[in-house]
Amino acid sequence: MRCSSFCTADSYQIDDFAKYLRSEGYEPKFYDDVIHIQTSEDEEKSDIFFFPYGCIIAWGLDEEGERQMAELVKRFESAPLANVADDYCTYLIGDATAINEEEDEIILETDDALIKLSLSHGLSQSVKLTTFEDAILKTIESTRHIPRELAERGKIALSRKKLSQQIGTLFAQRNSINLHTDILDTPEFFWRRPKYEPYYLMAAQYMDIQTRMEILNKRLDVIHDLYGILSNEANHMHTARLELVIIILIMIEVVIIVFKEILKLL
Repeated sequence: MRCSSFCTADSYQIDDFAKYLRSEGYEPKFYDDVIHIQTSEDEEKSDIFFFPYGCIIAWGLDEEGERQMAELVKRFESAPLANVADDYCTYLIGDATAINEEEDEIILETDDALIKLSLSHGLSQSVKLTTFEDAILKTIESTRHIPRELAERGKIALSRKKLSQQIGTLFAQRNSINLHTDILDTPEFFWRRPKYEPYYLMAAQYMDIQTRMEILNKRLDVIHDLYGILSNEANHMHTARLELVIIILIMIEVVIIVFKEILKLL
């Protein structure tokens, strides 16, 4: 069977979405701030989890069913993503819960929704992390020329306005990710249900979340350094402009004094 992970938006309006689901005949259950619904077709049960930070984890749906779930939540998205992040694996019911990394297959000891939810926390964090990784890579790629240009020419060939816009973009990007990285901490769900935490840790290890977080933080440091370089360049440009204005004013004052002296001689 198929297990799919999606990140479609920055966040979902989760309470409004729950009301909408009830009006559509679903029976949403809340696990902290995660919505769980079940669907069934041909006696096959599917579990779908909606995470408030814009992620959907679907167990047992086909591609058409996944599209329907994504469409269902669409009107409750905040800051929808232009490119949806997704990931897929398979799962089956077996003797003990485990993950076969070589086959990208999850083995469940039972069809318990809470075990699926525990694993889903790790899967949803992974797909959310993918959106952060993509955003950081695009930012680094788009600004790669700046340090090289500064090294070769000693200055950045940007107007003061463009430079300020670039600084603002970097600052917003870095802050946006820093503000959301708490999403990647161990969820509060397990504080009251510690027996389910090993399933979450299993999924987190499977998706290499810790290693990817370390890489993400290093890339954020790169953006922080670049932000510092651009800020210094902006300050330098501002200082240079002030110095030029002062020089011009002094020159004007000298010209006026000379002109006055010439008038006295006449």
